[in-house]
Amino acid sequence: MHDAYEARPILEKLPLPIESIACHGDQLLVGTKPGHLLVYSITGGQLGTFKVDLLKSFKSFSKKPIQQLECIPEMQIVISLSDAVINVHELNHFTPITSIAKTKGATLFSTDMQQKGTSGGGVHFTLKLCVAVKRKLQLFIWKNRTFEELKPDLGVPDVPKAMSWCENSLCVGFKRDYFLINIDNGQPKDLFTTGNASQAEPTVTKLSEDMRALGRDNMSIIIDSDGQPAKKYALTWSDIPLVLEHDQPYIIAVLPKYVEVRTVDPRLLVQSIEVDKPKYITQGSGHVYVASNNYIWRLEPVPLPRQIQQLVDEKQFELALHLAYMTDEVEADRQRRIQHIQNLYAFELFQQHRFEESAKMFAKLGTDPAQVIGLFPDLLPKEYRQVLHYPSTPTELGGAELEKGLTALVEYLTQKRQDLAKESSQQTAAMPSTICEGSKIVTSRRQRSLIIDTTLLKCYLQTNDALVAPLLRLKDNNCHLDESERVLKKYQKYSELIILYEKKDLHKKALDLLLRQSQKPNSPLKGHERTVSYLQRLGKDHFNLICEYAQWVLKSYPEDGLKIFTEDIPEVEGLPRDQVLDYLTSVAGELAVPYLEHIILNCSDETPEFHNRLVNLYKDKIQVLMEDYRKTLPEGQLFVRAGTEPGELGALRKKLLFFLETSQYYRPEKLLTRFPFDSFFEERALLLGRLGRHEQALAVYAHILKDTRQAEEYCRRTAMISRESETDVYLSLFQTYIRPPDPESMRLMMHNTPAPEPNIKAALNVLEIHHDKIDTARALEMLPDTTQVKNICGFLEKVMEGKAMQKRDSQVLKSLFYSENLQVRP
Repeated sequence: MHDAYEARPILEKLPLPIESIACHGDQLLVGTKPGHLLVYSITGGQLGTFKVDLLKSFKSFSKKPIQQLECIPEMQIVISLSDAVINVHELNHFTPITSIAKTKGATLFSTDMQQKGTSGGGVHFTLKLCVAVKRKLQLFIWKNRTFEELKPDLGVPDVPKAMSWCENSLCVGFKRDYFLINIDNGQPKDLFTTGNASQAEPTVTKLSEDMRALGRDNMSIIIDSDGQPAKKYALTWSDIPLVLEHDQPYIIAVLPKYVEVRTVDPRLLVQSIEVDKPKYITQGSGHVYVASNNYIWRLEPVPLPRQIQQLVDEKQFELALHLAYMTDEVEADRQRRIQHIQNLYAFELFQQHRFEESAKMFAKLGTDPAQVIGLFPDLLPKEYRQVLHYPSTPTELGGAELEKGLTALVEYLTQKRQDLAKESSQQTAAMPSTICEGSKIVTSRRQRSLIIDTTLLKCYLQTNDALVAPLLRLKDNNCHLDESERVLKKYQKYSELIILYEKKDLHKKALDLLLRQSQKPNSPLKGHERTVSYLQRLGKDHFNLICEYAQWVLKSYPEDGLKIFTEDIPEVEGLPRDQVLDYLTSVAGELAVPYLEHIILNCSDETPEFHNRLVNLYKDKIQVLMEDYRKTLPEGQLFVRAGTEPGELGALRKKLLFFLETSQYYRPEKLLTRFPFDSFFEERALLLGRLGRHEQALAVYAHILKDTRQAEEYCRRTAMISRESETDVYLSLFQTYIRPPDPESMRLMMHNTPAPEPNIKAALNVLEIHHDKIDTARALEMLPDTTQVKNICGFLEKVMEGKAMQKRDSQVLKSLFYSENLQVRP
């Protein structure tokens, strides 16, 4: 408990028994049992002496006891209940204004003052009055210096003992029950009983516009304007209160032997004040008076700064904050005091293991994150944590309590991380507050970010390690390298350590770790997959590093190693292909072909050098396989048709032939000299054809391979490429059969091959089948003189038929043109 008030005697041994009291400003009104009204002036105070002067004494104010007094400064009136009638007097001169005759028999009244702003910027007051007359409630409104009836009287089930306005209703306490009565329809709402104590009288006390405290035995139950409980708990007094008064933030109860002071939020017993047999209490203009039959005391508030300090010392931070908001300090000083108390309160919540509440308060206050983190063990470096100051030694945490605290800390740090990102985007940075005044704070935004991210990493490792990797992958992750490296190794989180190295551009360290872990049987990084994936993401700027660490993968797992250079992702596609090819050729030569096939066939690379390189690699590999295959051929057989060879040799030759036939980007003039004369005849024929040397290409098909079908297929392909060369190429084939190349020419082209003989039969067959594609006159000129007419009769007949058909088509076309000309002629 702390001292909120000091009871200072104002009047002692008053000769007239006190019946009621009221106050406004520095004036105290005392209603006595004989009906005298005494008006006193109370000045001085501030825990010192008071000057008490009797300003006026109205002996004839009433013939009977003044049961109830209330000052209404806004209307400059005093309302009193005496001789069972409501009277209204001037506030300053106490001259009578009106007496409400209708209220004859009144036992109780209650007022309701409402104020509203006007359009002109002023304030309009509305005063309503409720008077209990036996089992009726009379309702009035103050107009034109008198009370006029507001609504018809309301009947009630019993004589009211206590009542208070509550918005558009009246909260009424009877001997046994409390009711909430709507003044519009008069409908009562039964609330609850007044209790079991026979001596208890109902009490209804206004706490705010929409809250009332209702007495029930030694408790006060707080309800809202709808009659519903406004708090989960009731105030419990040391005895049954006679009457209550609300003096923000305190509720003061007059008990039979003393005065008790409590608060609602938080629910605290603040003070017990010893006075002799108190009975009455009133509050107004910031003053509280308590009276017995012959004594009056003023409850003088202890200065707020002193109260606040007492509460802080007693760790009653909630109440200290209530009072701090009420101080009259300069706004900056008040906010500084409030922030300090809130930080101390948040620290105390932490000490009580109310971690979530504590973290939320620290976040709201903008407390230096390093100081909040320092409350937990082993999250900050030991030397840094030692320089932090706290109101007391932070509670030691372990087990479930530590996990609970870390969970709350994670939520706090996540919020601070977001706040820090907003500061960066808005170019603003608020100065963090401290738990203890004068403590060192981290002002650098980067330093705060580093502390927050590193601590989040440590928290995740202890509470939910699945979140470690997502944290490290964040673009703006700012974890401290050395500290994060240390703690990840401690928890053997090597996969996450790889992510840390990658985000810090420490690729060599990451790849060294992957290499070491790949050989450990129980490591999550066992094998080569993570190394392949890592190297694929590095990109061309780290090409040398890729080559260095790809080597062990290529040697042990060549197919997977090749994926480092062929994966369909931007980083891999951006690698320098010529350098990759040279590297693969030197380290794993067998992978050069699949790499070239990938960039040419899948990536559509048109670089001539790559196309030539692939042809040469195909040729070199075929040549090696061909040497072994030739040993299996029958004696005298030099070759077989390309692509019909068994196994890998046949497959490779098919690939080579298809590539030479379809690729448009290799340079045949550079390739032809690389192919030997005693083999690769089909390949040489394709290269010769690509160079436009059709006679030599056809000579290969006609006289070396002796394959008339392939020769004609060659002509067909050539004709498709260029319609203009159709006649020439078939004529060249005819000529090749009739007049083979001379032996010297053939030897230059086909080493150790016998001189070819004319093939008249094949030549005549070409004439007959392709008569429409051959120049007839030139073909006839090339025929040997020994050729018999019967051998070319079929050819000539087809030529004549073709010419006749052509003539008829021309005549028909001529007639059509002539007809069309006649139609359009004018």
